[in-house]
Amino acid sequence: MLISFWHRNDFQPGLQLQTELENPPQQKAISKDPFTVAVNSVNYQIQPLYDYTLYGLVVSYAHHDGDTMLHKLWNDHLNTTDVCVVWSRTAFDLDLNDYSFWNGQFTCNIKTSDIAAWARFDMNQLSNNHLLSNDPTLRSKIDDISVGDQIYIKGWLSEYASEGGGKRGTSITREDTGNGACETIFVNEFDILRTSTNPWRPAMYLSLFIFLASIVYHFLSPYRP
Repeated sequence: MLISFWHRNDFQPGLQLQTELENPPQQKAISKDPFTVAVNSVNYQIQPLYDYTLYGLVVSYAHHDGDTMLHKLWNDHLNTTDVCVVWSRTAFDLDLNDYSFWNGQFTCNIKTSDIAAWARFDMNQLSNNHLLSNDPTLRSKIDDISVGDQIYIKGWLSEYASEGGGKRGTSITREDTGNGACETIFVNEFDILRTSTNPWRPAMYLSLFIFLASIVYHFLSPYRP
């Protein structure tokens, strides 16, 4: 079980990538009035800045609960998920198993112990995306993502603010780093183009089921002194 858990997010050899992932995200400045949406009885004002289209390979993600941690403090139920993706040469040419990716509260992190692998990685072909949606269908589709999935997102790079909470902006370039370098996307379309087929995940769930079943069997079996 521990082995399958450790390898559950491995990238599979011979990964077949959609041709759309060869291209960087596309954005176009727009002039659109702000609008208001509500999630969990909280109103949020959205100010779209750019049309935005992204095709990417998921390397890490974090689903958010507006009732916990900083999202609770900021009364933020709109930011359903952060998803970190790569594209272009970084998706097609590198062995991503040379790197570790993980999401914090609002960040995507990467590390490797291989100096040569680090030199090959292009940070301008990675982005962490704060996904916003008040649409239950879109939120449900976003909830289904896994590491290794190939995804499509279309929406608006946006600023947003909540009642009684903070205001959040967005990056408008793929070449920035550090605080404020994440893209904030109000999602209009979302699709998983190709799902990851990592065999370690079903093995992990099967071993977990067997482990739990053995515990239940142990406690329900008749006692024999």
